[in-house]
Amino acid sequence: MAEISFDDFQKVDIRVGEVIRAEPYPEARKPAIKLWIDFGGELGVRKSSAQITAHYTPEALIGKQVMAVVNFPPRQIGRFMSEVLVLGLPDEDKEIVLIGPDGEVPKGGRVH
Repeated sequence: MAEISFDDFQKVDIRVGEVIRAEPYPEARKPAIKLWIDFGGELGVRKSSAQITAHYTPEALIGKQVMAVVNFPPRQIGRFMSEVLVLGLPDEDKEIVLIGPDGEVPKGGRVH
């Protein structure tokens, strides 16, 4: 594993946001859900597409706090522009489980 400096780590802007809208994304190559995530303040609402259908439904995601990288360039996913990278970990079947705080925190909070 390659080591990075603390300065390198600080370049990655990871923030908490709240899912305010979620829709199925059947046009995606692999089953996915379109997310609109409110990061509050200057970041506001950003969009993402995530392959998380094994563990989540769009309805269950509303109000959920998630972690995302907010300073990657936007990426076109089919006909949907993904503006942030939502973070998760694979379970034993390699299906993604989202990462989020274990208690409510203010929107837009940055990982330290």
